[in-house]
Amino acid sequence: MDGERDVDVSDENREETLAYQRMMTYVQSLHDAADFEYSKGLLNALHWMLQGHRHARNKLAGQWRAGQVYVTDPRDPEVAAYTAPGAADVPELMAELVAWLNAADDTHPLIRAAMAHLHLVSIHPWADGNGRMSRSLQTLLIAREGVLAPEFSSIEAWLGRPGNTWEYYRELQRRGPVYQPDQDVSGWVRFNLTAYHQQAQTVQRRMDKSAAVWDQLAGFAGKTGLDDRVVSALHDVAIGGRVRRTRYEQAEGLTLQQAQRDLRDLAAAGLLAPVGRTRARFYTEGPRFPGEILEMARTPFSLTAPYPDDIR
Repeated sequence: MDGERDVDVSDENREETLAYQRMMTYVQSLHDAADFEYSKGLLNALHWMLQGHRHARNKLAGQWRAGQVYVTDPRDPEVAAYTAPGAADVPELMAELVAWLNAADDTHPLIRAAMAHLHLVSIHPWADGNGRMSRSLQTLLIAREGVLAPEFSSIEAWLGRPGNTWEYYRELQRRGPVYQPDQDVSGWVRFNLTAYHQQAQTVQRRMDKSAAVWDQLAGFAGKTGLDDRVVSALHDVAIGGRVRRTRYEQAEGLTLQQAQRDLRDLAAAGLLAPVGRTRARFYTEGPRFPGEILEMARTPFSLTAPYPDDIR
């Protein structure tokens, strides 16, 4: 909405995000495409969607790289943590990968998707964007099985946590400094299954917490004579820390005037506190927001390791 744009996000980062979003939307739209097949053309087209805005002579989008690439060690940019196969080998390696993707296979889809990710990131066929493309391919394989919810078709959210990001790169480093197609991949598979499992746990914990907070707020509204519809605004504040007028208006199907009045009344009652002015305004908890409900909403939950000896 106008006036609600995040001024802290650069135009470059915004363009990166939008490109990734569009590409992932297309990836998921392929879940039931008739006569679908993987091809080098499809993968290059997806790469163009992802990196086309960065297309340059030394970083061609939608085309195999022309030179050697290295993945540098995050601790020392002068150290090559991984050296990808030579550019001359990329077309043949990608042809092998596409043939494997199209072959009938009774491997569990989650394991097969994890292996597609590893194969592609190991070949590193493009000058840039290989990590995101590999994770997108993983999502595509899962989507083709009919799993479309982002929480379950992608491990991006799980990898986005700082500690998990480090574990991801460390697991890739364990694959060795050069391309080794015949290596033991049990650790990689285990890492990905842990990601799937803990992402599912996270979704379940959040759903359980959200439902419990809603019930408590509904009871609070009933006892204090508040209209039932304001529960959604209070819920957003309890769970997310803030609510905007536009979100509340759309969630409850209200007019602008109705939403403004409700939020103004909640602020006057001390349940909400306005921050900012005009279109940039949002509301956080006020001094009279029920503390026990906030505590319930903001108490961290724990994740369990799906394997007994997994230390993550």
